[in-house]
Amino acid sequence: MLFFVSHDILHTQYFKNKRLSFKLSYPFSAFILSNSSSWWDFKHNVNHHTWCNIVQKDVDILAFDGAFTNKKGNKTWLRRSKYLVFWGAMFFMYPAFIVQSYNFALKRKKWAELGLMLLHWPLVWGAVFYFLPLSEALTVYLTLNLTLSAWLAFGFITNHLGCEVFDKEVGEKLSWMELQMRTSRSLKGGKFVHWFYGGLNTQIEHHLFPKAPRFNLLKIQKMTKEFAEKNGIAYFETTPLQAYVQINNVLKSY
Repeated sequence: MLFFVSHDILHTQYFKNKRLSFKLSYPFSAFILSNSSSWWDFKHNVNHHTWCNIVQKDVDILAFDGAFTNKKGNKTWLRRSKYLVFWGAMFFMYPAFIVQSYNFALKRKKWAELGLMLLHWPLVWGAVFYFLPLSEALTVYLTLNLTLSAWLAFGFITNHLGCEVFDKEVGEKLSWMELQMRTSRSLKGGKFVHWFYGGLNTQIEHHLFPKAPRFNLLKIQKMTKEFAEKNGIAYFETTPLQAYVQINNVLKSY
């Protein structure tokens, strides 16, 4: 939940002032999660939302050796064990976020933010290991990391993997609205799916209106569908299960 709060704050869904939003994201992201708001804003807001599924710009689509792009890599060991590596990696997304956050903060010399990120360990986990027996503290740590990773990963991958992918010169010829709609997938299921996926299920609407609070996205979805139907625009929507099957089918081609 804290990831979603930080995500929404950085999209200025709570406050219009970008600088204020950035500062307010630190307690949730840096201190509680040991995650860099600066890294997430650059990776997610600047690159991903602007250049969604553009091979040369959106680093998310380059994951797994470009398996979900038209420029697939050629790592033999990865091809042989692609299902084990890809689906198994879903349970390690949170640690991967932390590693990327620290690399970004160090390279960009974000010392103040790095300090808050480092405080996470003695103040949060130090307290857990101090008050709980070692075995119980380790169980809490591993369970949290595995559960949080799986929740984030299985929610995130339905957003854009298996959708259309473009090279930069092709993507630049598309309107911003067309690019967002053709490279995003929304999920069917109504309010339950909206709750379970934390609003990520209305991904097309989130990309069209990134500053819209998630509690308004279902209302926006109705308007978006009506606009798409009226103007003959494709609206890519599947059930969660269909999304995972589509992702797995693309993975087969790697």
